[in-house]
Amino acid sequence: MSERTHFTVILADGDPPRNTQPLELLQQADRIVCCDGAAALLPEYGLEPEVVIGDLDSLPPQWKEKYAQKLVHVREQETNDLSKAFRYCMEQNWRDIVILGATGKREDHTLGNLSLLADYSKLADSVRAVTNYGVFFVANKPGEFASVPGQQISIIALQTDTEVTSSGLKYPMAKLRLNRWWQATLNEAEGDSFRLDFTPGAQLLIFQEHAK
Repeated sequence: MSERTHFTVILADGDPPRNTQPLELLQQADRIVCCDGAAALLPEYGLEPEVVIGDLDSLPPQWKEKYAQKLVHVREQETNDLSKAFRYCMEQNWRDIVILGATGKREDHTLGNLSLLADYSKLADSVRAVTNYGVFFVANKPGEFASVPGQQISIIALQTDTEVTSSGLKYPMAKLRLNRWWQATLNEAEGDSFRLDFTPGAQLLIFQEHAK
């Protein structure tokens, strides 16, 4: 039997987990850190938060009372609640992070939260945003990435003029310069891994569809 992986879930207040993969992660987490109003969702899953963190402007009064001993009120407005929760995790040395609820409801929040993975990936040992449809993570250096045949893969360059070469994808890239987010989306894995080589110092936001 393989050793259980230890990780922390940060639950944001976007679309709640409803598909198999995010629900399993929510149940298997060592602890759950809730971003403000997301704490009101947890009783639906029979779970309790480790802490509830943020400016606490979207947490209904009854939940403030229920979780009074677990509230971490961060008043500064320079970062969003997701970043407040991530920073708290780093301070506690919880360095393997799964973010749930980072997408949906508002498109501007979705874009903002996904862009933050570029910063988080430089600080955590592992960080990924898991949605009801797939997984987003950031690659900071070239390498091989696990996949399954037929899995949908999208690649977004977070810096302009990023040159990418791929192998193991249905639509290969050979020193393709990415300047627009759409250019390397809607690809497909051909086997159990694919490789990406790209401009040193660049970052790639990668989306992998949940394996069926």
